[in-house]
Amino acid sequence: MRRRRTIAVKRVCEAPSRSDGLRVLVDRLWPRGLSRRAVAADLWLREAAPSPALRRWYAHEPRRWKAFAARYRAELERRPEVIRMLRDLRRRAPLTLLCAARDAERSNAAVLRELLETRRRKRR
Repeated sequence: MRRRRTIAVKRVCEAPSRSDGLRVLVDRLWPRGLSRRAVAADLWLREAAPSPALRRWYAHEPRRWKAFAARYRAELERRPEVIRMLRDLRRRAPLTLLCAARDAERSNAAVLRELLETRRRKRR
């Protein structure tokens, strides 16, 4: 029986921990003011980020969260290779999705985690 790998969401400013596993930055832009060492990302997957237009529209406005999540999922449906890559990485090790958003639970990383976990449940 396969052990279920976890997917965590963290802000880039949070210190890395051993339980993070593979740390993947899923923002299109590098976090302002942080060095590569401070972020400690194993991979920067820009392709997983929302389009610049969607990111600007959302602007982390809480009232736009549900619409953002739906639009972002639609964008991800047009990029199956990104989901496939993240799914493959998750099979190898625990996965931590990093984002620079102040509210990590209302970020593109949270939408990605939900999508990956939902797809995994559907496949069973």
